[in-house]
Amino acid sequence: MLTILNGSRIAITILTLGVVAGTTAIANAGTWNQNHPRHAEVNARLANQNWRINQERREGEITAGQARALHAQDRFISNEERFMARQNGGHITRAEQRSLNQQENAVSREIGR
Repeated sequence: MLTILNGSRIAITILTLGVVAGTTAIANAGTWNQNHPRHAEVNARLANQNWRINQERREGEITAGQARALHAQDRFISNEERFMARQNGGHITRAEQRSLNQQENAVSREIGR
C-alpha cells in the first residue's frame, strides 16, 4: 500500500512540474522577441564569433583552455542580452546594443591574438 502511495506522489509531482514548466514557457514566450533586429544583430555576431573560436582552435592558433574561456565570455554576453531583453519587454535598447557590441568587440580582439 505504501508503494502505491509513493508512486502516486511521484506521478503527481512529475505532472505538477510539467504543468509549471509549460506555464512558465508560455508566460516567457511573450517577453522574448528573438527576431527583433537588435537581437538578430547581436546573435549573428555571437554565432560568427563562435565559428571563429572553433576555427582558431582547429587550426591550433589557440589552446582548448583559451577556446573555453572565449566561449564562456560569449555565453556571458548572450545571458546578459537575455536579461536585458526581459527587463525591457522583450527587446534591447540601442544603448544596451552598443554595450553588448563593445563587449563582443573585446572578445573578437582576443580571438585574433
